[in-house]
Amino acid sequence: MNLILFGPPGAGKGTQAALIVDKYKLVHLSTGDLLRHEMSSSTELGKEISEIINSGKLVSDHHVLKMIKIFIENNKKSNGFLFDGFPRNQDQANLLDKLLADLDLKITSVILLEVDKESLRERILSRSQKEGRADDNEETLIKRLEVYFSETEPVIAHYSNKGLVKSIDGVGEINDINQRINSILDLV
Repeated sequence: MNLILFGPPGAGKGTQAALIVDKYKLVHLSTGDLLRHEMSSSTELGKEISEIINSGKLVSDHHVLKMIKIFIENNKKSNGFLFDGFPRNQDQANLLDKLLADLDLKITSVILLEVDKESLRERILSRSQKEGRADDNEETLIKRLEVYFSETEPVIAHYSNKGLVKSIDGVGEINDINQRINSILDLV
């Protein structure tokens, strides 16, 4: 089972990802975690990535795909992967599809957590108070939502056209939302 978890900022992706990974014994593939791991390693790829980031540039899709390929190859015996933070745009979705096909894998389901903007706002502001995250404020949320709707929503359409997207009501208690997700994943 290879999943992608989508939802706007504040939708509860991190919380649900942890529950999904635990229940279905998947490997959590977070591009942010991969980047940090590579940078702290002394591999050739890690050195390249560190140089790119230290020069103030964004890591290219080529480098991210290279990291993902290595990660998947190092975890071949897993039950599958939960992709987190990738793909974020149409180009990345196309690249991921090609990489997975080359590795004789495919995305089996895309879970879309749907949460209305007012609920997102309340969650982000609450999280800001509880966790003290500097990026959890209304101004940043508005910017992050703009990016999500302009760049990530087309990716959802990409997978929807393949019949892979399962929309989940992401409002409610954590366990209720997780039960909605499990009822779909149990059929995959």
